[in-house]
Amino acid sequence: MKRPLELWGGIECTVARVGDEYRDQSRETGYSDRIDDLDRIAALGIRTLRHPVLWETISPESPDRTDFSWHDERVRRMRTLGIRPIAGLCHHGSGPRYTHMLDPAWPELLARHAANVARRYPHIDLYTPVNEPLTTARFSGLYGHWYPHGTDYGSFLRILVNECKATVLSMRAIRKVQPDAKLVQTDDMGKTFSTPLLGYQAEHENQRRFLGFDLLCGMVDRGHPWWPVFIECGVEERDLELLLEGDAAPDLIGINHYLTSERYLDERMKRYPEHHWGGNGRHRYADAEAVRMPLPPGDLGPAARLREVWERYKRPIAVTEAHHGSSRDDQLRWLMEVWNDVNMLRDEGADIRAVTVWSLFGAVDWNSLLTQRNGFYEPGPFDVRTAEPRRTALAHAAEALAKTGTYDHPVLDRAGWWKRDIRFYKRPAQQSRACWLADEPRQLLITGATGTLGRAFARLAEFRGLNHVPLSRGDLDIADARSVKAALARHRPWAVINTAGYGRVSEAENDATACFRENAVGAEVLAKACADLEIPLVTFSSDLVFDGTLDRSYVESDEVNPTTVYGASKAEAERRVLAAHDTALIIRTGAFFGPWDQRNFIWSVLNVLSRGEGVRASVDVVSPTYVPDLVNASLDLLIDGGTGIWHMANVGEVSWRDLAAQAAERAGFDPDLVTDAGDLPVLNTALATERGILMPRLDSAIDRFFIDSEVDWSEENMKVAAE
Repeated sequence: MKRPLELWGGIECTVARVGDEYRDQSRETGYSDRIDDLDRIAALGIRTLRHPVLWETISPESPDRTDFSWHDERVRRMRTLGIRPIAGLCHHGSGPRYTHMLDPAWPELLARHAANVARRYPHIDLYTPVNEPLTTARFSGLYGHWYPHGTDYGSFLRILVNECKATVLSMRAIRKVQPDAKLVQTDDMGKTFSTPLLGYQAEHENQRRFLGFDLLCGMVDRGHPWWPVFIECGVEERDLELLLEGDAAPDLIGINHYLTSERYLDERMKRYPEHHWGGNGRHRYADAEAVRMPLPPGDLGPAARLREVWERYKRPIAVTEAHHGSSRDDQLRWLMEVWNDVNMLRDEGADIRAVTVWSLFGAVDWNSLLTQRNGFYEPGPFDVRTAEPRRTALAHAAEALAKTGTYDHPVLDRAGWWKRDIRFYKRPAQQSRACWLADEPRQLLITGATGTLGRAFARLAEFRGLNHVPLSRGDLDIADARSVKAALARHRPWAVINTAGYGRVSEAENDATACFRENAVGAEVLAKACADLEIPLVTFSSDLVFDGTLDRSYVESDEVNPTTVYGASKAEAERRVLAAHDTALIIRTGAFFGPWDQRNFIWSVLNVLSRGEGVRASVDVVSPTYVPDLVNASLDLLIDGGTGIWHMANVGEVSWRDLAAQAAERAGFDPDLVTDAGDLPVLNTALATERGILMPRLDSAIDRFFIDSEVDWSEENMKVAAE
């Protein structure tokens, strides 16, 4: 009887050296300070965990001095929780400062660490001495990203052989203590495609991708096409002969496949963004993601690569990293595509034991391969940008897969971006429905379709592959219970996003009845109807529920104290919505600015400046909110099952005057044209959060506003942004 497919977990634990600086992902995600994270993992039903026991953290100063105190505590906790660790000894690292991967002594030094670990924890029986040796050798020896920053084939191949030799010696040392220890050998697995002209380069890379596993399996003998290449590049023949013994052939091959793992080479460089341009000394070409090319679907993806590995090695396999840094819907789609592909291959007879949900607590700056410190965080099943790690939809999926083997969510009715038309550099004229995975994908209902926020939600829902129906005031009166009931029955949404309401803040004082009807009564009617049908609801509130006299930014638990009709209507709406629908999500936000609607402060300032006129602006302090960021973060939080009141604005409070001056300077105008309007007293309605920072920084948002708007603000007759 076939054993059930298991869901394993993994913690992004890289300790990589870049120049003289070390990046420690366990520290940067906070995992190193939270032992209770292991309880969170166990609660998901995960019983096998890729966990660091890293050389750089245990013997940082000398191979003769060890400190296991941090690891002792965690290994004990894992035993108590019934979690079986896969001990990682070196994860994308070059080792402590007293060595490096081109050091001939490196393999013996890592083996000494392996022996220390085995003696300390004799019950551990699963090991990965070197994570992704081929990938690490490329990044450290060929591309120069990581220490020792080699950029030649000799360095690349010598590092690779050193890593494989270290794996052999480490497993020998471990098995002297634990004879039943198993090698779980991980590496990235992709494939390169190309135009006919570059077929030779694609073939070269497609041979190279197997080298790490081939070496460990004892397959690189004198008849192997790469044997003379190794020798020519300075690899010692005795090291290759050591590997021929094959006693460290993987007991389980761990495959890490990412959407960027498959490449397409094309000499027609100008068809691609410049960051893809490169060459090999013989030809210049673009090296782009293969998923963006119109290749046969069956040639790409996890199933194709796993099938190749199974047919080549016939050894047990696990997917040891399943991760995609993207919007939450696409993160779910990728995990489920991997899971479903593995089940299909198991039905074909492939021995694939597990799928590993990777980066349980996220990762930092992997979009720059750790070479830049930008603080760019990608959440995983847990989002650590909160006081305690918050479960995301990936955690819900992981728990369901670990405990039942199945998972469903409405976003899974459509395929990920890598299978939709948006993936192409040149999109087809006619949209395809091939990405629909259901006859009628479940949809969102968006109210307020003609407003700034409603239109932005429709735009980005389309981009993210979320079927939706936008309804204007003419289609739906949210303050009319019969109208709401009919709309919900007709469209049967899986969630409702309410962007409707009275938004004319300056006019609200003279139109209080209409303002309260649309903002408070309408929100309440909608909340009651959604609660009756158990439909998730997102609705929006405002920083104007506060009076601005606290002399600091407001957090979610601060008492509301509005001083305007508009603010009072929003405060009343919050109260009524939570009374009617206790799991509703209410998002308080600040003044909007965005690239697709000129009705906002920055557009108005730049329009005035483009006419050669000056601008007087208030010194009141606010939290400007970039609409695309707000929409994307709100959709992610909705998919996660977020509830209650959240503050969501770009990080960084600013006065209206300083915001206008920053915008002026970025647009090429003289910031001195912006002057102080002289408001007294100064109010501060800026928003901070105690629940979790989900939005990017304000300076980043302003930069992206100018990129996304695509306007030459210096033109005398500037009109509208190109979309």
